[in-house]
Amino acid sequence: MAQFPPVQETIRFDGTNVTAVLGPTNTGKTFLAIERMVAHSSGTIGLPLRLLAREVYQKVCDRVGPAAVSLITGEEKIKPPNARYAVCTVEAMPRAPNTAFVAIDEVQLAGDLERGHVFTDRILHARGREETLLLGASTMQGVLQRLLKGVQTVTRPRLSNLVYAGSKKITRLPRRTAIVAFSADEVYAIAELIRRQRGGAAVVLGALSPRTRNAQVALYQSGDVDFLVATDAIGMGLNLDVDHVAFAQDWKFDGFQYRQLTAAEFGQIAGRAGRHLRDGTFGVTGRVDPLPGELAEALEAHVFQPVRVLQWRSRDFDFASIAALKDSLERPPPCPELTKSLPSVDQRALEYLSRDANVADLARGRERVELLWEACKLPDYRRIAPAQHAEIIAAIYVDLAVRGHVAEDYMASQVNRADRTDGDIDTLSQRIAEIRTWTYISHRPEWLADPTHWQEKTRAIEDRLSDALHDRLTKRFVDRRTSVLMKRLRENAFMEAEISGDGTVVVEGHTVGELQGFRFTLDGKAEGQDGKAVRAASQKALAGEFEKRAERFANAPNGDIALGSDGLIRWLGAPVASLAASDDPLKPKVVLFADEQLSGPERDKVAARAERSVTYQVSTVLKPLVDLNSAEGLEGTAKGLAFRLSENLGMVQRRDVAEEVRSLDQDARAALRRCGVRFGAYHIFIPALIKPAPAALLTLLWAVNKDGRERPGYGEVTHLLATGRTSAVADPAIDPVFFGLAGYRLLGRRAVRVDILERLADLIRPALAWKPGTGKRPEGGYNGAQFLVTPAMMSILGATAEDMEEVLKGLGYR
Repeated sequence: MAQFPPVQETIRFDGTNVTAVLGPTNTGKTFLAIERMVAHSSGTIGLPLRLLAREVYQKVCDRVGPAAVSLITGEEKIKPPNARYAVCTVEAMPRAPNTAFVAIDEVQLAGDLERGHVFTDRILHARGREETLLLGASTMQGVLQRLLKGVQTVTRPRLSNLVYAGSKKITRLPRRTAIVAFSADEVYAIAELIRRQRGGAAVVLGALSPRTRNAQVALYQSGDVDFLVATDAIGMGLNLDVDHVAFAQDWKFDGFQYRQLTAAEFGQIAGRAGRHLRDGTFGVTGRVDPLPGELAEALEAHVFQPVRVLQWRSRDFDFASIAALKDSLERPPPCPELTKSLPSVDQRALEYLSRDANVADLARGRERVELLWEACKLPDYRRIAPAQHAEIIAAIYVDLAVRGHVAEDYMASQVNRADRTDGDIDTLSQRIAEIRTWTYISHRPEWLADPTHWQEKTRAIEDRLSDALHDRLTKRFVDRRTSVLMKRLRENAFMEAEISGDGTVVVEGHTVGELQGFRFTLDGKAEGQDGKAVRAASQKALAGEFEKRAERFANAPNGDIALGSDGLIRWLGAPVASLAASDDPLKPKVVLFADEQLSGPERDKVAARAERSVTYQVSTVLKPLVDLNSAEGLEGTAKGLAFRLSENLGMVQRRDVAEEVRSLDQDARAALRRCGVRFGAYHIFIPALIKPAPAALLTLLWAVNKDGRERPGYGEVTHLLATGRTSAVADPAIDPVFFGLAGYRLLGRRAVRVDILERLADLIRPALAWKPGTGKRPEGGYNGAQFLVTPAMMSILGATAEDMEEVLKGLGYR
């Protein structure tokens, strides 16, 4: 066993530009972190749950667009090529984020026995170049100030009051209550009781996939059910419309032992009651005794015992051998504020595998030992025995060490075993846990021969299982027959129905579907015989609405109708039609999105208005090209060249039409110039089309006709025009055709705007034409057969000398 130096009395880590934002729940800490992150050029935020990471990811996407945001969790990775912001689980955060901003949420989890060492590591070492935020409970203030030199602390008060409401029976709990228990069995038992007595409940457990969790929360948030039964997963920042929190258990298993909740844990969960300025209450229910007075007062005042020590594990791994790695994991913490954590899943797996002769024989040398440690990090989603978990890791490691990747047949057999949607809630939950294991592996691309295939397959399976689990949970814990709507449907043959201004269809005061544009979507909760009755009532209400909408749409101004880059025609935001391929890209077909209830003259009226809106858009944005198509006075070769330009959406290389150009007389050239055509040295083109709006529309029209919207890079190149870039390094992942549609030409590694190439030609022409003894040498002139690249040439392209060589070669110079 290695010998380590004694623990130092004091050691402080760098806290420069670190701010600890501390306070109880409902203080807006996570909102602040999002605001601060998007204010920086780049950022990383670490969150305690995959569910919460998903929620924050969506909020950041809403702010800056999905192309700028990555989502990185153990079993889900969304990484756009130009992402500037990363939303991660704390475990999945990079060890050294290279971003301007870093935030770590719920830092009090650094005291957790199971996961605490990971949070501690990020607290001590993860830093933004410009700003770092540590978010969490006020109990962390003292220990952070002792550990981090220079840290600034900011405390935030709760936005609303939190009041203890005592003990209540489950059947007497108020509406909008979250009932908290700490085992799946107890959660299900309480939800069953709520279903029988109060109509139904949604359930939220930490083990649910984000898809299932969101579907369950939607039941609660929409008011379909008034109760939520959950584990302490709701305590980690998930924002719900909860007025009261009731504790049905006050003991939990923390990964190592069963124990009573601490006051701080009570506070974290109780604080979910009341959002923003609305006060909340908390209490107990079921078999839980009323809270002691001093505890209730502490929860109301948000005053708890400070965290004194954080869980810690060395991050300096020695991969010289398995023994050296195990020794490095046993290093003692460097100061009293840190305590060595108990062995985590990865460390326990390493201990088991070190006794496996086959694994030990393969794990020789630094790279193999490091690979073994990476394999040991596989999370134990299924909560199986350590020896069983180690067996899975061993099989994976042997494949990685021997084959270089996990065997495809082994991966297929494991994944396919989970690909079934039959069974009860527990069976589906177990399958989701199983598929999460293989989803995690699929997001280690260096472990698989075809990672993209497995990422798509495991994600699809998880989605199917999640939907099936949501269906089972809803059927088991929501009694639709107790809802007012179903009761009225059973009692009355006639139902009052109305349509709100935003298209929501309401029957007897309850939402049954949505009318967007000219399509009605029946609410998924209306099913069976009751669903038929709901649809009948809805159709009756919609009969007159379709006629009214057809009239309004037919007379709508052009400003109310928009054509999106997805090819959809939207009226006041609602899709009403889409573009489809035709013989002429400038005259695409229009396919209506309309139910059969829109028929006869009304349907024709809507179709005609949709077609006119497209014609207006094309004739306005692409006016030079449309005018060229219909230009009078063009004959012979000029007319043929105009056709070639139109066919190629406004640009052709001069060498491709050299014969036609040579045969044009000056009158024909002048006629084409009057139509906006420019005759360049390298291209014949219409300069007015090299702008963001025309380029975007040309790209869409081409993609509609060539089924190109699924090609890589669709819609991305036009952003170059918006930034004013004359040239840029071309992303090889983008289909080259999109550069041409936006007015760029690929030359070597760079994409260069064709009008800029013509300016380059204007600089090259005098330099190449000059001969010694014929007058003052122009810039770049050499000997009449060659020319020199000048700073002016490189400047207009924004290119280096190396880039210029590739550009000039691409243009045919040698």
